Formats: sequence, structure tokens, C-alpha cells
Amino acid sequence: MVSVYIYAVSYDLGFAPNPFGGLCSLACCKPKIREKALAGDWIIGLTGVKISPAMRCVFAMVVTRDTSFDDYWAHPDFITRRPVRNGTAKKQVGDNIYHRDKPATPWLQENSVHSQVDGTQCLLNTAHDTRINRVLLSDRFVYFGALAPPVPRPIRDALAYTRNPRDYRRFDAVQAKPLIDWLAPQIAAHPNQVLADPLDFASSAKRFSPERQRLI
Repeated sequence: MVSVYIYAVSYDLGFAPNPFGGLCSLACCKPKIREKALAGDWIIGLTGVKISPAMRCVFAMVVTRDTSFDDYWAHPDFITRRPVRNGTAKKQVGDNIYHRDKPATPWLQENSVHSQVDGTQCLLNTAHDTRINRVLLSDRFVYFGALAPPVPRPIRDALAYTRNPRDYRRFDAVQAKPLIDWLAPQIAAHPNQVLADPLDFASSAKRFSPERQRLI
């Protein structure tokens, strides 16, 4: 049975998820979704309390495969997804940030959105992200970014979805059919496209502070 995971996007930097280069990856944040989602499941990000107005669809992706952090780091196809903090906004938000010298050694974190302000490793973000050693990938997605359309009220009512879910909510395909029926044609019309820059793209040089629970 297909599952549909919906969560409120706190910051839309193009980091989590990262939709660039014809691939949408969820490598950081949302460890519970990264643990449970299977190929064929949907992940949908809506604006919430921190991005107004709420209940707009930032992105929708169908999971098509997954990988580990080490394989994500080492695979030549994903080298361009490593962050370059003195690069363009797109390069600054690269999400290929975790790797190890050996499988049993501690995780290393690249200078990235989840690092300290000075670029050194943030242990809290590292622990949160790597608690699930899994990266979700999709080549069946649409990313609306700053053009995020509002989810029609009848669909929201059918799901009984509010703007303040606890981390995320999971629906089965029958429950979420109105939402999938609304999004599937948009993925078909704009396959694997970034239709607009992320809502918070101007903040791509900032870092997420787990202590302050905000970008700094």
C-alpha cells in the first residue's frame, strides 16, 4: 500500500529537499520519514507556521530509490550535490554532506547549511540527521518553490489536515487520493522541474542552529 507523507516545511532553502539537477533528494532532516518511506511512496512539503501563507505546496516527490550516506558521498553521480559554501546559492545548499573514513568511525560533516557558523561540524545536527543512514531520491517530482500553489480547501478538508502537524502525517493512498489526483498532473506537466527558486533562497548562506531552532 502506497503511503503519503505530508509535513510542514520550516525553511525552503533548496537544502532539504534538494531539487536541483533533475533529481530531488531528501538527505537531511526528517529522519522518521527517511526511515519509513519506501519506493512508490509520496512525500509532500507544505508551508506552515514559519512560512506564510500556510498550506501551499512547496514540492511533491515520489520516492524512486534510496541510498546510504556513504554511497551518496562516494558515488560519482552525486559529487555535484556536495556543498560549496563560497559558490552560487545552489551550490551552497548542497545536501551531500555526510561521510566516514571507515564504516565504524564517526560521521564527518562537510561545511554546509547544517554546520556551525564558522563551518566546523555541528554535532547536534549530525546526530539528528545520521540517526537514520538513508537518503531518499526521486526522479518523479515537481518543485514549486516560490510559486508554491495553495492546496485547495476541499482537499485539505478531505484530509483533515491542519497547519501544525506533529512532525509529519502519514496517509494511505485512498485517504490521500484527492491530493494525489491534484498533484500527479502537475508532475506529469513539469517532470523533475524546479519551477521557481526556493522561498528562502536569499538565505542560502546561513546555517541552521539546532540550539536556536532557526537560521543564523
